[in-house]
Amino acid sequence: MLNDRTSTLSLLTTRRSCRPRDLVEPGPSEAELRQILVVASRVPDHGKLNPWRFVHIPRSARAAFAALLDEAYRAENPNPGRLELEANERFAHQAPELIVPIFSPKESKIPEWEQELSCGAACMNLIVATAALGYCAGWVTGWATYSDRVRDAFASPRERLTGFVFIGTPGIALEERQRPAFDEVVSQWTGA
Repeated sequence: MLNDRTSTLSLLTTRRSCRPRDLVEPGPSEAELRQILVVASRVPDHGKLNPWRFVHIPRSARAAFAALLDEAYRAENPNPGRLELEANERFAHQAPELIVPIFSPKESKIPEWEQELSCGAACMNLIVATAALGYCAGWVTGWATYSDRVRDAFASPRERLTGFVFIGTPGIALEERQRPAFDEVVSQWTGA
């Protein structure tokens, strides 16, 4: 079952990510996307710093985003292959909606590591809120996440892109991936 929304625990237990290339229309409405981003902002945030923000790249700006990726990739790879350039073009146009979460640390007594954790929590809330509304999200990184040229189009040098979150409706059936065994990731401290 895709993203069982009958209860919070059911949703969290069944939530799956989607490959962005497999996401199709419909995507969330403008009101739903706003709700997703509001929920994304409701995370633990020591110091109330909001060390994250989100940039929406609507369909109308995808050609400009593709041009940015092309320019940045060529600058970093002087002899790009045709397949790489085509992959960047496809990347820019996949899925109905695209959000760029940005880690935006603040000068504070709160350690940057805690701020980074809050940003990760905001990204996870974004994905869960997407699933709660019946859509699917794929959070991916790749070379563009770490490109200074791409970052500079969205953020200041002090900020970092945390990847790209593509949102839409799955165009193919989702498969469950193998999850870690409970005993592999959970232990009990005995104090000894």
